[in-house]
Amino acid sequence: MDTLLLSRLQFAAATYFHFLFVPLTLGLSILIALMETRYARTGDEVYRRMARFWGKIFLVNFAVGVVTGITLEFQFGTNWARYSKYVGDVFGSLLAIEASVAFFLESTFIAVWAFGWNRLSPRAHAISMWLVAAASNISAFWILTANAWMQRPVGYVIRGPRAELENFWSLITNSFALHEIAHTLAASYILTGFFVAGVSAYYLLKKQHLDLFKKSFALGISMALIFSVVEVLQGHMHGAEVARYQPTKLAAMESFWETKSHAPQYLFIVPDEKNERNLVEFGAIPGALSMLAYHSPDATVKGLKDFPKNERPPVTITFIAFRTMIALGFLFPVIAAIGWLKRKTIELHPGLLKLFLWMIPLPYIAAQAGWTVAEVGRQPWVVYGLMRTADAVSPIDRTQVILSFVGLVTLYTILGAVAVYLMIRFIRKGPEAPESN
Repeated sequence: MDTLLLSRLQFAAATYFHFLFVPLTLGLSILIALMETRYARTGDEVYRRMARFWGKIFLVNFAVGVVTGITLEFQFGTNWARYSKYVGDVFGSLLAIEASVAFFLESTFIAVWAFGWNRLSPRAHAISMWLVAAASNISAFWILTANAWMQRPVGYVIRGPRAELENFWSLITNSFALHEIAHTLAASYILTGFFVAGVSAYYLLKKQHLDLFKKSFALGISMALIFSVVEVLQGHMHGAEVARYQPTKLAAMESFWETKSHAPQYLFIVPDEKNERNLVEFGAIPGALSMLAYHSPDATVKGLKDFPKNERPPVTITFIAFRTMIALGFLFPVIAAIGWLKRKTIELHPGLLKLFLWMIPLPYIAAQAGWTVAEVGRQPWVVYGLMRTADAVSPIDRTQVILSFVGLVTLYTILGAVAVYLMIRFIRKGPEAPESN
């Protein structure tokens, strides 16, 4: 393996691992803020215990997310120096705002929240968590805006050997960014909702802390249901953006080789990249791809064969990841709706509770599949249509990358094991006992 492939694998490993912890942080911050608000308004001790229980899991995810996010950003200087030199004026401005504004606010008030349980009034403590939730999600806004610029570069001008920022407003109102932000945040809230519902189901099966975990289940499944429906609708709109600005990615997502109007969509395909065709095509829906991509069954969809080979993304990986994400995306609202309808008597349905335990990993798989579609489907471009990935890598020896790759994977494995151990420990320990009067 050369320096380019090793650097890509290292960045992929860092990104996948980082995004195992970020989504739960984004969603839990909101749910905990809601629990604390309910406690401040009603004085019901159950909501305070809920907030403290879920808060421990939130802090574990937050800590690991911060550590892995920092090492992820370092790679722009170590492994992708040519990229940073060429587009750093644009890309770097967004990351600088995220670090100096959103992350500063988040890290400050998370300390206030973590150490202020017995020092702040319930109202002030709830406000501190709302500020953490706002900052966390604002942080996601800036990072996803930066990533979206790599998907659809806008607001820049080429001056000499580099791209420079020309229109900041265009940068933050990039239509691709707005869709990516909505899509990613909704996925994070779905993951959080099913995680909370699944852990609550664990305690409801054991018939322990029924009042607390019935309330937790109701909150989690409500979040999962709302945003799984939003995700299906928004995913369609986001797909239209991909069709408009990244036609090669669209063709790879569908393993679509021949340009044609009334383009069908196949429910099942086995791609054969080597021979530029599909080995199996099953369940064709005439005109569906044209309709979904361009809102007209008569629209022409450009096939992969009409793009130069050196501009095509890896088809098989992109196709499988897309189909995985879509299948799970349609499963989530169905399961969430069933859970929401049964939420008031959920403890009486052990089979359904076991199902929610098994649902916990599925949103994680869907989220990772989504990032695979976004990043692998963009290849061979690091900035779509502007800079190739091969031109972005640092001029360093592959031995250096091997050493850093091994070190990073080792470190992340240890961090992951510690994080999972702590979360399982906190979950098994359960909520604190009610305060005696």
